Amino acid sequence: MKKILILILFSATVVNAQKQNPAVPLPTKQQLQWHEMEFYLFVHFGPNTFTDKEWGEGDEAVDIFNPSNLNCDQWCRIAKASGAKGIIITAKHHDGFCLWPSKYSTHTVGESKWKNGRGDVLKELSTACKRHGLKFGVYLSPWDRNHHKYGTPGYNDVFVNMMKEIFKNYGPVWEFWWDGANGEGPNGKRQEYDWNRFEKTIRQLSPNTVVFSDIGPDIRWVGNEKGIAAGTNWNLLDTAGFKRGLGAPPNDTLQSGNVNGKNWIPAECDVSIRPGWFYHSKEDDKVKSAEELFQLYLKSVGRGANFLLNVPPDRRGLINEHDSTALVGFYRLRKESFQKNLALTAKGSLTSQTGTKSAPRLNDGNPTSFETVVKANLMQLKFEKSTSINCIILREYLNKGQQVKNFRILLMDGENNLIKEINASTVGRKRILTFPSTPVKSIAISIDDQKNSATISEVEAYLIDENLIERKD
Repeated sequence: MKKILILILFSATVVNAQKQNPAVPLPTKQQLQWHEMEFYLFVHFGPNTFTDKEWGEGDEAVDIFNPSNLNCDQWCRIAKASGAKGIIITAKHHDGFCLWPSKYSTHTVGESKWKNGRGDVLKELSTACKRHGLKFGVYLSPWDRNHHKYGTPGYNDVFVNMMKEIFKNYGPVWEFWWDGANGEGPNGKRQEYDWNRFEKTIRQLSPNTVVFSDIGPDIRWVGNEKGIAAGTNWNLLDTAGFKRGLGAPPNDTLQSGNVNGKNWIPAECDVSIRPGWFYHSKEDDKVKSAEELFQLYLKSVGRGANFLLNVPPDRRGLINEHDSTALVGFYRLRKESFQKNLALTAKGSLTSQTGTKSAPRLNDGNPTSFETVVKANLMQLKFEKSTSINCIILREYLNKGQQVKNFRILLMDGENNLIKEINASTVGRKRILTFPSTPVKSIAISIDDQKNSATISEVEAYLIDENLIERKD
């Protein structure tokens, strides 16, 4: 069986080597840093928190916004306790209410009775993030149901000036978040957004900020609000002919990306810890459990995307106890599951038609080292004794691009007999695959199809709680 298996593997290698295409998009330095963020929080907060709405009408009285005990340090402490690396806040949602005292709107915290009009949520959060070592991000809705200039060319000036205020007064801003909302609903005004101008403004003010929207330019929406990427997930996307909002690529394309996409625009998976995006007390018993969050982690980060989890503060201005309990439990599950990398005890090797050589960088625990896989498509980890595992993680070295199209994991016993075969497609920054616990003596990995020479930076193996194995979508 061993000889037949290796023959099959190398026949795929020869075909693959003949198909390689040297031109592939590469991530920027800022995008590489974004990939390493992995998991962070979204914070939907504003008048909707107090009206129990999801989309405000824009005619809410400014005094409705009046958190009794806003504490952004508490947000940050809980974010840190969950293992999140940053917080993105809805500085202005569709209702147009600004969480900072903008000079370009009369619908802001500056006009409210909260803190006698001297409150500034963005200042408090940006300061708290710096204090706690978290990245600070901003969501700014282009749709504004309150501003009198919305629907006219003058509104683009308003939006640009608001962005300038944010970058000048609250930076550095790590991620800037746009959606494509534009006058949805009956008799809604429509706006011709000057997206080119918006992008140029951010690049000029803060070139290190990564920008999110349906089509980037730096990060894309994953095509759903379930927090789930597709099993095949390319960090590449074609944007020619598409627009933000209604003109965006189809949702299934956003979920999977484009195998030969011209632009490096990786997917971000957004989802709320509650059924709604803003806090509603009636949903206190509907908060996703730690186990549910772990499943979403496997289907977002475990498929090469980043995980953006919305955790809305309550009317006190605090992360609610129900949410914080789930978040701390989620961190505990990740820590317990991935604290012991069993692959570190194995010997890594690469086997080609010319023989086998040692490949210690496959499993040295260092994601910045890598092995280049060209003709030696059989990667192997051999354990000294039979070892039970039910989770394998693969990583590509993204500095060299994303190359793996299809691969197989072969779980072998001590006689090199095949116990189990696992087929999968893309790898990207991190691919997590789980399966029922299996005692193995070696793990063989065959890259059956790749764009260019694959650079595998790490192969990890774990034995996690059997109840946490990935469930079907």
